[in-house]
Amino acid sequence: MRIPDRTTAERLLQEAGSHNPGPWVAHSQRVAEAAAAIAAHLPGLDPGAAYVLGLLHDMGRRAGVTGMRHVLDGYRYLAALGYEDAARIDMTHSFAVKDVRAIFGEWDCAPDELGAIETYLAEIEYDDYDRLIQLCDALAMAEGFVLMEKRMLDVALRYGGVSEQALAKWRATFAIKHDFEQRMGCSIYSLLPGVVENTFC
Repeated sequence: MRIPDRTTAERLLQEAGSHNPGPWVAHSQRVAEAAAAIAAHLPGLDPGAAYVLGLLHDMGRRAGVTGMRHVLDGYRYLAALGYEDAARIDMTHSFAVKDVRAIFGEWDCAPDELGAIETYLAEIEYDDYDRLIQLCDALAMAEGFVLMEKRMLDVALRYGGVSEQALAKWRATFAIKHDFEQRMGCSIYSLLPGVVENTFC
């Protein structure tokens, strides 16, 4: 895969956090940990690669406080470094359904940039790494792992509500969870420490 090694990925995240400090850095670390733990139980996935992809999925946040344009900023940054597979995850992680209306927050990019995102999503077929990071993004808060419902509600409250398209995204994320659990033969929550404490604190 065209991704950095773990040491380089950790350095990239640290540098990005110095450009734009915030809880998104700890969230990215939790996504990486969840992705590695789940990937270890899914044949065909590499836990090390999953960790790196999780660590870098929000790399667009390095550009500053933005809305949904972070998916494009992250894609462009990592692609320019030659890490095309990591760049892809930055583009796909927010879209369990390929609908640019299925977002929380606002599109703060130019119309042609939004069109480029739509075209990119339409032309690729999601693989298990795309789906894994989409799932783990919904399991991890900066403070630790939580039930998906808590993370989803937290995002909805921060961004002012839920659209019909966003509900479709939630349903698709739960479908990923169900599929992975069927294939693993266990609950994803059994692989993640602190879920009960973090959810009900």
